[in-house]
Amino acid sequence: LSELGSESAKIKAMGIMDKLSTDKTVKVLNILEKNIQDGSKLSTLLNHNNDTEDEERLWRDLIMERVTKSADACLTAINIMTSPNMPKAVYIEDVIERVIQYTKFHLQNTLYPQYDPVYRVDPHGGGVLSSKAKRAKCSTHKQRVIVMLYNKVCDIVSSLSELLEIQLLTDTTILQVSSMGITPFFVENVSELQLCAIKLVTAVST
Repeated sequence: LSELGSESAKIKAMGIMDKLSTDKTVKVLNILEKNIQDGSKLSTLLNHNNDTEDEERLWRDLIMERVTKSADACLTAINIMTSPNMPKAVYIEDVIERVIQYTKFHLQNTLYPQYDPVYRVDPHGGGVLSSKAKRAKCSTHKQRVIVMLYNKVCDIVSSLSELLEIQLLTDTTILQVSSMGITPFFVENVSELQLCAIKLVTAVST
């Protein structure tokens, strides 16, 4: 899927995606949707139950692998849809909604808590620190896999704004996209995402 993501970006840049047979493209999109669905509701935050640290890390690696795989599927699907001169058949509502659902879930539950401690929930139910105190305690060290996911999600958000310029979406989808585009401005340390969100909000307004 990672390879498919980068290859689809090249084909899009070359402007030759529309040369592929529509039936095959639609079939690929439907398969991609299943892959997006696989990681669209997986929580990547560690749960401190009775697992040993090693078990917990293995569990997390496994989940992150599925979440990253789904991000690649999202990117591939959106690269296909935002390529020039694509037939109407490729704008499959279910696939678009699934991409938005995935992106929204992982922004809220995976990326914001990693980049801005205000979005972290204390698993031990301790007292909530003030937002300034929380931000002061935050370490800036990020796992490589989180940074990779963050970059992929930025690409997805950016490509969604291209999709809005090509295809009319339903009101409910537009509402989802709007809230997804506005929330990053209230989160610290996500400047690249905020730039992509500006494009998205502008496209929604247009």
